[in-house]
Amino acid sequence: MQRNELAQRLAALHVKGDPLRLYNAWDAGSAKAIAGAGAPVVATSSWAVAAAQGYEDGEAIPLSLVEHIVGRIAAAVDVPVTVDFEGGYSDDPATAAANVARLLDAGVVGINFEDRIVAGHGLHAIQAQAERIAAIRGVARARGVDLFINARTDLFFDPDLAPMDGLQEARERAKAYAAAGASGLFVPGLVDARVIAALCETIELPVNVMVGPGLPELPALARAGVARVSYGPGPYLAAMEGVRAAAQAASAPSA
Repeated sequence: MQRNELAQRLAALHVKGDPLRLYNAWDAGSAKAIAGAGAPVVATSSWAVAAAQGYEDGEAIPLSLVEHIVGRIAAAVDVPVTVDFEGGYSDDPATAAANVARLLDAGVVGINFEDRIVAGHGLHAIQAQAERIAAIRGVARARGVDLFINARTDLFFDPDLAPMDGLQEARERAKAYAAAGASGLFVPGLVDARVIAALCETIELPVNVMVGPGLPELPALARAGVARVSYGPGPYLAAMEGVRAAAQAASAPSA
């Protein structure tokens, strides 16, 4: 399948009320296992990709290493690959777009792109983040790829913000991000079923949530109108716990 066909396939899988479930990968081996299990898409978790290489999350892993890892993933599977690219490794729109272009050249057809200020505090202003998204959309068009830009907002990670109080700003961000060229809205940290449903009902973009404590079960998410559910770092943590338990058993003194 050609690259843009993969991009269009990824977009088509986002259906409100019929969530695409993404069991996130961290390297080519995990990606092959996930695709081999029948997953229609391979998605990475930035936290897991970094941890697998001994780095902290937050763009601590070098961009060149990320580029190599996701290139190996894209070469190892024949399904669409979408990458959690944090803040694009730059606050500057042109630089972030150039960094995304490197992933496109490696075979990636989707990204998560967040509005958190990675090297600072808080979120980028709505207009500033919209300009970054627009720059990324421009570089994707120049390469002839219908890149799926999953615009992530970290609004709901604010411990002092009641979910319902963040709803209006989430709608404003969704509207601005969509106008700039975003394909979806990712709201990790949002687990309140009422707010999820209200967001899905009132924005144009398909909504992505992340598995975590308190998140409703899949049928409830489908009824709310969710289009995508990500497992985040959970698969990596489960795999490493399996390795730890097996290593502990192998190291135990014989009876």
